Amino acid sequence: MAVYLKPTETVLQELDTNKAGLTREEAARRLVENGGNELAKAKKKGIPRRFLEQLINPMVLVLIAAAAVSVVLAALEGGNLHEYAEAGIILVVVLLNSILGVFQENKAEKAIEALQEMSAATAKVRRGGDVARIPARELVVGDIVLLEAGDAVPADIRLLQCASLQIEEAALTGESVPVGKITSALRGDDSGAASDGDSGGDSGGVTLGDRRNMAYMGSDVTYGRGEGVVAAVGMDTEMGKIAGIIQSTAEGETPLQRRLSQLSKILSILVLGICAVIFVVQLIRAGEISTDVIMPSFMLAVSLAVAAIPEGLAAVITIVLSIGVTNMAKRNAIIRRLPAVETLGCTQIICSDKTGTLTQNKMTVVESYGDEKLVAKAMALCCDSQLSQDGEIMGDPTENALVAHALANGLDKNALADQFPRVAEAPFDSARKLMSTIHKTPRGFVQFTKGAPEEVLRVCSHALVEGNTGDTGGAAPVPMVPMAPMVPMSIGILEKIDAQNMDYANRALRVLACAYKEYDTLPVSCGPADIESGMTFVGLTAMIDPVRPEAKAAVDSCNSSGIKVVMITGDHKDTAIAIARDLGIITSMDQAITGRELEKLSDDEFEDRIENIFVYARVQPDHKVRIVNMWKHKGYITAMTGDGVNDAPAIKSGDIGVGMGITGTDVTKNVADMVLSDDNFATIVAAVEEGRRIYENIKKTIQFLLSSNASEVLSIFIAILMGFELFLPIHLLYINLITDSIPAIALGMDPAESGIMEQPPRGRKEGIFSDGLGFDTLYQGVLITILTLAAYFIVDIWEGHTAAMTAAFYTMSMSEVFHAVNLRSRKQNIFTLKTTNKLMWGAIGLSLVLTLTVIYVPALADVFSLQALTLADLALTTGLSLTIIPMVEAVKAILRWVRRLR
Repeated sequence: MAVYLKPTETVLQELDTNKAGLTREEAARRLVENGGNELAKAKKKGIPRRFLEQLINPMVLVLIAAAAVSVVLAALEGGNLHEYAEAGIILVVVLLNSILGVFQENKAEKAIEALQEMSAATAKVRRGGDVARIPARELVVGDIVLLEAGDAVPADIRLLQCASLQIEEAALTGESVPVGKITSALRGDDSGAASDGDSGGDSGGVTLGDRRNMAYMGSDVTYGRGEGVVAAVGMDTEMGKIAGIIQSTAEGETPLQRRLSQLSKILSILVLGICAVIFVVQLIRAGEISTDVIMPSFMLAVSLAVAAIPEGLAAVITIVLSIGVTNMAKRNAIIRRLPAVETLGCTQIICSDKTGTLTQNKMTVVESYGDEKLVAKAMALCCDSQLSQDGEIMGDPTENALVAHALANGLDKNALADQFPRVAEAPFDSARKLMSTIHKTPRGFVQFTKGAPEEVLRVCSHALVEGNTGDTGGAAPVPMVPMAPMVPMSIGILEKIDAQNMDYANRALRVLACAYKEYDTLPVSCGPADIESGMTFVGLTAMIDPVRPEAKAAVDSCNSSGIKVVMITGDHKDTAIAIARDLGIITSMDQAITGRELEKLSDDEFEDRIENIFVYARVQPDHKVRIVNMWKHKGYITAMTGDGVNDAPAIKSGDIGVGMGITGTDVTKNVADMVLSDDNFATIVAAVEEGRRIYENIKKTIQFLLSSNASEVLSIFIAILMGFELFLPIHLLYINLITDSIPAIALGMDPAESGIMEQPPRGRKEGIFSDGLGFDTLYQGVLITILTLAAYFIVDIWEGHTAAMTAAFYTMSMSEVFHAVNLRSRKQNIFTLKTTNKLMWGAIGLSLVLTLTVIYVPALADVFSLQALTLADLALTTGLSLTIIPMVEAVKAILRWVRRLR
């Protein structure tokens, strides 16, 4: 039930309890009947199950099938070492990839453990009229809990009594400052407003951050004291609901995983097609169907099909992603899930929490009205925040901002406190919205009062007009005694103050006013009613949780890269709009809505409007998940960033979740795919650039390996049709694992091409063969096939079959190696690139040396059934191999010309 909508008497009655608390017997009965105040533990997966899940992947299954076929062929051929070697290498690749996957952390499991750690260990309760401290897990609905400053709230509690109670809820609601609590029932049609009676209803549409008569598990008491009745425990609490969302949110595939799965399916179909075609062709050529014909034909078809599988692809991608992890760590982005390395590169939407992510999560005075030093003195003395010897300010975030403001004006809080010691006070009260302190001075006593401007003005009879405040220097023996007479408060002065206050409010600044009054002797009674009257208005301070200095440039960079930034916050709408406008996220108030407005939209209405909404205020955790999921439903690749517990479900729902390493809670970091070690939103932009580079390099690698395998299949197919043997299985194994994989790794390390951040992000539905990759793979495979067969036929004329096979082997090996140079850019002329890749030159040199070693070292040449090429043959085949570079560049130039015509 929505206890925040009901009066305390009704709540106690419905929960069958009273202010004296449950009896010990009744509490024990409820504990047995309903269970303890604990979050459900995530189900742990065993290592065998995790390992099996890694193997159930299309790409891995294709590799396992290839290894199995190789073993069968080796057995049929009487223990062929080449086939066994290929099977062994494939299985090693599969094993390494699976081990990497197994050791990825179970994020949901760790998130729930972190949530449990955030729960309070003990709670102070009243049972049967006696106060006792018990383990928080033993709390039951109906218990009366006592709260004071420093306590962690142990359950969801409907407050019954408050004495200046303030609770820090930033991690749960996104509220940037502690919330002052009340006990009155709320009205469902006016968030946060008190009601005189039972408003009834079920939820009333009051968002989590507006339920000021509630204290929630996972929040902390920062000021005052209070007591309340436990309304929900364990998984029924708001924290428990978050835990439930995390547990129920399925781990989705990254864009790269989806594209590799698509590639695996295509390869599987091609492999089966090749088997069928070769088998049929062989039967047709044989002219008969018999065991002597079928078995050799089948083995030849399967051998060729295995050759079509790029065995090194999975290993190369794993290596490229792993190195990407290292590079991102150097840029303060820690990757927790390997395939997520490239996901940011294709991100189209970044849903970001405001507090602590786009802003500093530190209230700061940005403007003041009146004499600044005088205002700073009054505010610093009339607050409870302390300044440590090492300069750290400790206390309420709002009061910390006042002490920092004084310090910036040369006023040390400790020095002021020594000079003007506090002798009495009227603590802050959320009802009157004021705080007053009285200090001893050489002339007597002075009172400072601060609070909401309308309340401070209500107790002021005079004002200090700007310019008439006298000496306010730090060395003044008396803090504030105007040298000119104070001015009686008038309508004109009030209007001027109100206008300034309204200006601050319109800019979503949090405004406090201050006033003072002098005494010759200390008042007999220092209660609020006795001292808060006849005061002199001093001035105003305006503060806000400011934008992180680098966030504006980062948002601008996202906008220019075609990435939309969406702000999602639990803070108030006007504050969110002000920050969003400052950052350039929105240009109109129509682009912002609240959580309550979101709840009123049906899924169809929300789907129609979502592309025009970029700020969501006063939202709850389930709202954030709905927003992220709707962007995903619309086909956008979506990232979610945040630092609070309330962000965790949405972070887990996003295509990539980004947590904050410094201010982020353990819950958030444990469900995130990437953690920013510097909490810098700008780091996301750097990660986007790195992700784009990695994805482009993976596409280059895929194109390179597939075009190489295509050339092998085409060459062998043509040779079969023409009736000669072009390659042995060991030749294909060497080419696939040496002269293909070494340049492919170097290609994966290629620097980013210029303008990579000026391109729009790729879409969710973009296939692996999109953007011309399929055509490029095919024509480049054909070109290498032509060069390979040309080398065979030319050398065969004067040297014979073995020399011709060697020439074809060398030409295909080196053509593929040189072809890697072409793919340093899939579209642009490689001779105009402004970056260099030293690894590529190293890969070319290593591949050349290894290939020449295989040909010219007699023992290896015998194993590979090759013969040493003559100098003329070597010059011819090297020339043919190098020809691939200008041939591909010529085709690229034609394609660029065609694109310009379009």
